[in-house]
Amino acid sequence: MRIDSPTAPDHARAMRDGLAQAAAAAGYAPSIYNTQPWRWSLARDTLDLYLDRSRVLDAGDPDTRLATLSCGAALHHARTIMSADGWSAAVTRMPDAADQNYLAHLHVDGPAPPDPQAVRHVRTIPLRHTDRRPVTGIMVGSEDLRAITASVLAEGAWLYMLSAHQIIELAEAADQAQQANAADPAWRAELAYWTGRTRPAGTDLPDPATRQHEPLSTMAGRDVSQPVDLAISAKHDRAALYAILYGHSDEPRDWLQAGEALSAGWLTATERGVSVLPLSAPVEVIGTRGTLQRLLSYLHHPYLVLRFGTTDPATADTPHARRPPADQTIERQS
Repeated sequence: MRIDSPTAPDHARAMRDGLAQAAAAAGYAPSIYNTQPWRWSLARDTLDLYLDRSRVLDAGDPDTRLATLSCGAALHHARTIMSADGWSAAVTRMPDAADQNYLAHLHVDGPAPPDPQAVRHVRTIPLRHTDRRPVTGIMVGSEDLRAITASVLAEGAWLYMLSAHQIIELAEAADQAQQANAADPAWRAELAYWTGRTRPAGTDLPDPATRQHEPLSTMAGRDVSQPVDLAISAKHDRAALYAILYGHSDEPRDWLQAGEALSAGWLTATERGVSVLPLSAPVEVIGTRGTLQRLLSYLHHPYLVLRFGTTDPATADTPHARRPPADQTIERQS
């Protein structure tokens, strides 16, 4: 919201309310297994983002790569809300080298003109969702891909579009990763917890996300927000495009920014009618992550695999994952 010549108490109250709304809206961000592994600390004119270790997948994500990426998506959502509401905010990523759980510090400098792109993104945030349906529509257009790629690049990451023969290599790597994970008892127990009825309140997955189905995809593996296998089938997803979200280095700060880039690209895709399915299995296993690095000529580091496509609008809508109350993820400082 824009505040014209506010009194000091009104200005402070509006600023704090804006930060609270930003942190609450960040709960719509995509996250691995819908774990929502973030925690916010709200003060007068600052918002601090922390990794919630209690929601990290110890077996599936031991280095917190995907959890940190998920927090990056939440950070971008929060930044977008602030920009749309007419606030200028500075962000410091990884502000304390001694505390790797402290991911970002957001400080409000003052009112600013609302950013038009952020305003569009804010309208899109509640609409964005993971679309697991087979890609049955036409191929994504080059103009749409350029817009999505530009959004990702603006947040400090890149997209590498895979060729047809590289998609076959990727499918094999994803299948190997899935088999390696399935052979690990700790991974299976973790999967059972986060897809069962014992998971934390407000992080439930919609029923179709936990229901087995016939092969629907050329790619095997799980996506970043849902746990179901995607079995290989040559009959589906012929119009799908696959890309690797990547960067130049492989540290927590890079994973955080990759999450911000994922959020920006996904919101842009949604606005253009492009479906997005993030696949995490190939980056979870060291060996298959090496395969992705080879596809990137060993010059860059892969963070996530993304499937882009269009779907038949006549098919049923994909349900949204549930979100916990804001007071479970936001701590208010006096």
